[in-house]
Amino acid sequence: MTQTPDLLDRLASLVDQATRAGADAADAVVAQSRGLEVAYRMGERESLERAESMDLGLRVFVGDRTASVASGDLSEKTLAALVERAVAMAKAAPPDPSVLLAKADQLSDGSMPPGLDLIGPGEPSPEALSEMAKAAEAAMLEVSGVTNSEGAGASWGRTDIALATTNGFTGAYGRTSAGFSSTAIAEQDGLMERDYDYSSATHMSDLAAAELVGRTAGQRAVRRLGAKRVKSQAVPVVFEQRLAGGLLRNLSSAINGAAIARGVSFLKDKMGEQLFQPGVTIIDDPLRPRGMASRPFDAEGLPVSAFAFIQDGI
Repeated sequence: MTQTPDLLDRLASLVDQATRAGADAADAVVAQSRGLEVAYRMGERESLERAESMDLGLRVFVGDRTASVASGDLSEKTLAALVERAVAMAKAAPPDPSVLLAKADQLSDGSMPPGLDLIGPGEPSPEALSEMAKAAEAAMLEVSGVTNSEGAGASWGRTDIALATTNGFTGAYGRTSAGFSSTAIAEQDGLMERDYDYSSATHMSDLAAAELVGRTAGQRAVRRLGAKRVKSQAVPVVFEQRLAGGLLRNLSSAINGAAIARGVSFLKDKMGEQLFQPGVTIIDDPLRPRGMASRPFDAEGLPVSAFAFIQDGI
């Protein structure tokens, strides 16, 4: 894989090309990834895949107009054409005064906060991932009522991200991720139900036990058997913990700055109003040690900190 200093040098050169091509400002980001994944079903390995990729994004500003382009080809010829296309697109874009680069005195210094610990100790072997998947599936199939397996899988990956801007920011960081899952099929009176469980973490040592994940997947599938429809009615609904991410993604989309600025969010005029029950507080903490979404700086090079975007329901 390309070393981080080389990535930063390439990005710095790219934003410099953008200003020479007519942009007033620019930023560029590259994400370089590699990963390993195994899949098992009924005790047999179905696949073993390794993947590597490198993707680059460039954003340019011409006055109060902006455009973004992306490429997986980082050759000099392709990047030169990418710069020209981005500047031409920006000149033709409608004005948007709300989009601009941060001021230089607002930027992070690009350093890694102590204790963030986003990179695990090393790449696991295919055998280690296989054992995790096999153990999860075996425990799942032992659950009474489980009649079949839709499969189990385990994966590991590392992503390195580098960012450079024309207002003076350069920074890079890496993270690892690991996880595994298992999906069970249960049957009763000719009717089948399926359900799953999974575990994910930045460090493999923080993953749940494979047997626990497999057993939980089986128990969830069995629990679905015999379910019945209820009449339409107004009742309290308790969401299972694993649905929290989907609910938060919907909220995040609605309070996204770009959506608010364009006036296309149903929450555009709801600042300071009650959205949740009192007692509900939702915090984004990008400095959580070993957090799956933790990071030393944001996508524009700004420093990050814990922020409660819902406080006591507001």
